[in-house]
Amino acid sequence: MAEPGFNSAIDHSSPYFIGSSDHPNFLLVNTPFDGNGFNSWKRSVIISLSAKKRLGFVDGTISKPLTTSTNYPNWYRANSMVISWLLNSLSKNIAESVLFLQTASEIWNELNQRYEQSNGALIYQIQQKKSSLYLKDLKNFIVFY
Repeated sequence: MAEPGFNSAIDHSSPYFIGSSDHPNFLLVNTPFDGNGFNSWKRSVIISLSAKKRLGFVDGTISKPLTTSTNYPNWYRANSMVISWLLNSLSKNIAESVLFLQTASEIWNELNQRYEQSNGALIYQIQQKKSSLYLKDLKNFIVFY
Protein backbone atom coordinates (compact mmCIF):
# COMPACT_ATOMS: atom_id res chain seq x y z
CA MET A 1 0.00 0.00 0.00
CA ALA A 2 1.38 3.43 -0.92
CA GLU A 3 2.10 6.08 1.68
CA PRO A 4 -0.51 8.85 1.90
CA GLY A 5 0.43 11.64 -0.51
CA PHE A 6 3.14 9.47 -2.06
CA ASN A 7 3.02 8.99 -5.81
CA SER A 8 4.10 5.40 -6.38
CA ALA A 9 3.79 5.77 -10.17
CA ILE A 10 6.80 8.03 -10.68
CA ASP A 11 8.26 7.97 -14.17
CA HIS A 12 11.64 6.17 -14.30
CA SER A 13 13.19 9.27 -15.89
CA SER A 14 12.06 11.51 -13.02
CA PRO A 15 14.73 12.68 -10.56
CA TYR A 16 12.28 11.62 -7.85
CA PHE A 17 12.37 8.01 -8.96
CA ILE A 18 14.09 5.71 -6.47
CA GLY A 19 15.24 2.54 -8.19
CA SER A 20 16.16 -0.82 -6.70
CA SER A 21 19.87 0.07 -6.88
CA ASP A 22 19.30 3.30 -4.95
CA HIS A 23 19.84 2.80 -1.25
CA PRO A 24 21.08 5.02 1.61
CA ASN A 25 24.46 3.24 1.85
CA PHE A 26 25.35 3.81 -1.80
CA LEU A 27 28.89 5.18 -2.17
CA LEU A 28 29.26 8.09 -4.60
CA VAL A 29 33.06 7.99 -4.39
CA ASN A 30 35.70 5.44 -3.40
CA THR A 31 37.36 7.55 -0.71
CA PRO A 32 35.45 9.79 1.69
CA PHE A 33 36.42 13.46 1.63
CA ASP A 34 38.55 14.26 4.68
CA GLY A 35 39.37 17.89 3.98
CA ASN A 36 42.02 17.23 1.33
CA GLY A 37 41.56 17.21 -2.44
CA PHE A 38 38.19 18.91 -2.49
CA ASN A 39 38.10 19.65 -6.21
CA SER A 40 38.82 16.02 -7.16
CA TRP A 41 36.23 14.78 -4.67
CA LYS A 42 33.70 17.33 -5.95
CA ARG A 43 34.24 16.29 -9.58
CA SER A 44 33.76 12.61 -8.67
CA VAL A 45 30.53 13.40 -6.81
CA ILE A 46 29.22 15.46 -9.75
CA ILE A 47 29.91 12.56 -12.12
CA SER A 48 28.13 10.07 -9.83
CA LEU A 49 25.13 12.28 -9.19
CA SER A 50 24.82 13.10 -12.89
CA ALA A 51 24.79 9.40 -13.73
CA LYS A 52 22.05 8.89 -11.12
CA LYS A 53 20.04 11.91 -12.43
CA ARG A 54 20.32 13.59 -9.03
CA LEU A 55 22.77 16.45 -9.64
CA GLY A 56 19.87 18.92 -9.54
CA PHE A 57 19.37 18.24 -5.84
CA VAL A 58 22.80 19.69 -5.05
CA ASP A 59 23.14 22.37 -7.71
CA GLY A 60 19.69 23.82 -6.99
CA THR A 61 18.05 23.08 -10.35
CA ILE A 62 15.62 20.73 -8.61
CA SER A 63 14.13 23.06 -6.06
CA LYS A 64 12.18 22.16 -2.96
CA PRO A 65 8.44 22.26 -3.69
CA LEU A 66 5.97 23.74 -1.24
CA THR A 67 5.11 21.31 1.54
CA THR A 68 1.51 21.39 0.31
CA SER A 69 2.54 20.25 -3.19
CA THR A 70 1.73 16.71 -4.26
CA ASN A 71 5.41 16.45 -5.34
CA TYR A 72 6.72 17.28 -1.88
CA PRO A 73 6.75 13.71 -0.47
CA ASN A 74 8.56 12.46 -3.58
CA TRP A 75 11.04 15.35 -3.49
CA TYR A 76 11.61 14.84 0.25
CA ARG A 77 12.33 11.14 -0.21
CA ALA A 78 14.75 11.69 -3.11
CA ASN A 79 16.45 14.62 -1.32
CA SER A 80 16.92 12.43 1.76
CA MET A 81 18.52 9.75 -0.40
CA VAL A 82 20.96 12.27 -1.90
CA ILE A 83 21.76 13.58 1.60
CA SER A 84 22.60 10.05 2.74
CA TRP A 85 24.88 9.59 -0.31
CA LEU A 86 26.65 12.87 0.43
CA LEU A 87 27.10 12.01 4.11
CA ASN A 88 28.53 8.60 3.13
CA SER A 89 31.08 10.34 0.91
CA LEU A 90 32.43 12.47 3.77
CA SER A 91 34.70 11.67 6.68
CA LYS A 92 32.90 11.25 9.99
CA ASN A 93 33.93 14.68 11.32
CA ILE A 94 32.89 16.55 8.18
CA ALA A 95 29.64 14.58 7.90
CA GLU A 96 28.73 15.43 11.50
CA SER A 97 29.30 19.11 10.80
CA VAL A 98 26.66 19.18 8.03
CA LEU A 99 24.30 16.51 9.35
CA PHE A 100 21.53 18.87 10.42
CA LEU A 101 21.28 20.87 7.21
CA GLN A 102 17.88 20.23 5.64
CA THR A 103 18.62 19.82 1.94
CA ALA A 104 21.31 18.28 -0.23
CA SER A 105 21.76 21.71 -1.77
CA GLU A 106 22.46 23.29 1.63
CA ILE A 107 25.08 20.63 2.37
CA TRP A 108 26.66 21.11 -1.07
CA ASN A 109 26.78 24.89 -0.68
CA GLU A 110 28.27 24.63 2.80
CA LEU A 111 31.01 22.27 1.63
CA ASN A 112 31.78 24.53 -1.32
CA GLN A 113 32.04 27.58 0.93
CA ARG A 114 34.38 25.79 3.31
CA TYR A 115 36.65 23.91 0.95
CA GLU A 116 36.49 25.30 -2.58
CA GLN A 117 38.43 28.46 -1.80
CA SER A 118 42.01 28.44 -2.92
CA ASN A 119 44.04 27.36 0.07
CA GLY A 120 47.41 28.27 -1.42
CA ALA A 121 48.17 30.87 1.25
CA LEU A 122 47.06 28.58 4.05
CA ILE A 123 49.10 25.66 2.69
CA TYR A 124 52.13 27.92 2.47
CA GLN A 125 51.65 29.03 6.10
CA ILE A 126 51.34 25.43 7.27
CA GLN A 127 54.45 24.38 5.36
CA GLN A 128 56.37 27.33 6.82
CA LYS A 129 55.22 26.44 10.33
CA LYS A 130 56.15 22.80 9.80
CA SER A 131 59.58 23.77 8.51
CA SER A 132 60.08 26.14 11.43
CA LEU A 133 59.16 23.44 13.95
CA TYR A 134 61.48 20.94 12.25
CA LEU A 135 64.41 23.38 12.40
CA LYS A 136 63.67 24.16 16.05
CA ASP A 137 63.61 20.44 16.90
CA LEU A 138 66.82 19.91 14.95
CA LYS A 139 68.57 22.75 16.84
CA ASN A 140 67.40 21.33 20.18
CA PHE A 141 68.65 17.88 19.18
CA ILE A 142 72.10 19.23 18.21
CA VAL A 143 72.41 21.26 21.44
CA PHE A 144 71.38 18.23 23.51
CA TYR A 145 74.10 16.06 22.04
